[in-house]
Amino acid sequence: MQVATGSSILNGIAIGKIRVYKAPEYKINEDIVEDPIPELNRFEQARVKVQEQQQVLYDKAVKAAGEDSAAIFQFHMDMLDDDDLLDACKSIMVEQHHTAEYAAQHGFENVAQMFKDMDDPYFQARSADVLDVGNSVVASLLGLDTESLQGTEPSILVAEDLAPSETVRLDKSLLLGMITREGSSTSHTAILARSMNLPTLIQCKDIADDWDGKFAILDGYNSCVYIEPTQDLIDSLTKKHNEDLKQEALLQELKGKTNTTIDGKTIKVYANIGGPQDVGAVQANDAEGVGLFRSEFVYLNSKEDPSEEEQFQAYKRVLETLAPKLVVIRTCDIGADKTIDYMNLDKEANPALGYRAIRICLTRKDFFKRQLRALLRASAYGNLGIMFPMVNSLRDVRESKEILAECRRELANEGQKVADNIQIGIMVETPAAAICADILAKEVDFLSLGTNDLTQYTLAVDRQNAKLEPFTNTHHPAVLREIKMTIDAGHKNGCWVGICGELGADPTLTETFLRMGIDELSVNARSVLPLRKIIRSTDLSKPASDDLQL
Repeated sequence: MQVATGSSILNGIAIGKIRVYKAPEYKINEDIVEDPIPELNRFEQARVKVQEQQQVLYDKAVKAAGEDSAAIFQFHMDMLDDDDLLDACKSIMVEQHHTAEYAAQHGFENVAQMFKDMDDPYFQARSADVLDVGNSVVASLLGLDTESLQGTEPSILVAEDLAPSETVRLDKSLLLGMITREGSSTSHTAILARSMNLPTLIQCKDIADDWDGKFAILDGYNSCVYIEPTQDLIDSLTKKHNEDLKQEALLQELKGKTNTTIDGKTIKVYANIGGPQDVGAVQANDAEGVGLFRSEFVYLNSKEDPSEEEQFQAYKRVLETLAPKLVVIRTCDIGADKTIDYMNLDKEANPALGYRAIRICLTRKDFFKRQLRALLRASAYGNLGIMFPMVNSLRDVRESKEILAECRRELANEGQKVADNIQIGIMVETPAAAICADILAKEVDFLSLGTNDLTQYTLAVDRQNAKLEPFTNTHHPAVLREIKMTIDAGHKNGCWVGICGELGADPTLTETFLRMGIDELSVNARSVLPLRKIIRSTDLSKPASDDLQL
């Protein structure tokens, strides 16, 4: 028996044969061609074909993992329309008289290197996406079959690394788990694996070609894989795997039950979504509402500034489908790691601290009003909450509310119907907002803690920099104190308080948040039922254990 270790993406066990996945090997023709026109035509045909493939992958990813996880394929489609990138490839064909596949390989590699040389970790990470798309174009030009590499029987897939497009192409019915030599916990592949609930091991340096076809057990709980395990280990981990399946079935029995502790405290458990496509997951997992609709994905998935009508239709669809459940829609949170070409935002040395979210909206009033008018119009079709991100001061809140009131008056004059009972809230995601929560709470109906950014700004740790993972302590006392401070300030001033960041789904903190007095937790849809189980098994009347983080 061989034991190899790595880093686990999620707890879980996969049992079965290994399939070593290898990208197709090919040799690029470096011959000089006299006439570049046929090569340009071949390149254009391949570009269109790959763009269509990326659309299929986008649609498949939305269904499998949700809008957030699928956004990378929109980036891929946009890349295939990028004039600079396409001109670089065409120049190699026209000026150097090389073949289309040679031009595609070198053109995309040059752009990937440009991304890799940038200082910003986010853009450095995009170099892999450029290569992923470039490889797809080359494969199309060479007529390579990339669909049959998975095999035909259920298996644990082993690879050097998997690009997002490769991950989504995989037939999930044949996929027991995944193991890669490379990768990071924040990579798109990891996000997709987590969303699809697949046991996955990354950074496993001992993988080998001779594993192909061998029986193995991937143990996500202990971050390892056993190659040709002993019978005792097979029996033990099969039992654990069966227990997991039973637990998953038991979770389904919690549908329709309340999120109430043994001693009678009830809180709301909502879901985070990125767009209308995620509504099915909200319903399937029995979330009580939506605590965070990331409206920026309406912008990210559009090639131009979406009109008021386009936004209205997206918001209306969600509100109407989920009515009378509360749907909290966050106004556009563009900036930092979420950039859009058509907004023409300047490149900044410190984008996370720069021109983003509410700062953009308050300085681009027409842009902001289009969204607010769409939201107000949609409010007539359901139960809407509007939430402003990156709020730091009373000025931010009051100016936002004044513009909202202006939009309401305009719509009234136009005879448009708008709901009367729209809740207004803010994101608490900076130390400034947490410290001043008692002041800000007087202006709104609710406060929602964005723990991802709150942790980043409190600890001065860049979320996008993989090298800083060892220094990112989401359970840091300073972060937990800010959360408690915000809850107390909100309650003292008549606000309900929720958490919509990743910490809301952290099962080791659920009791801590309950004892702090949290009113609502908004998490990815798949975490709703597991969270309900923890809440219903907690007894707050008993003394807190010594290791509870308060």
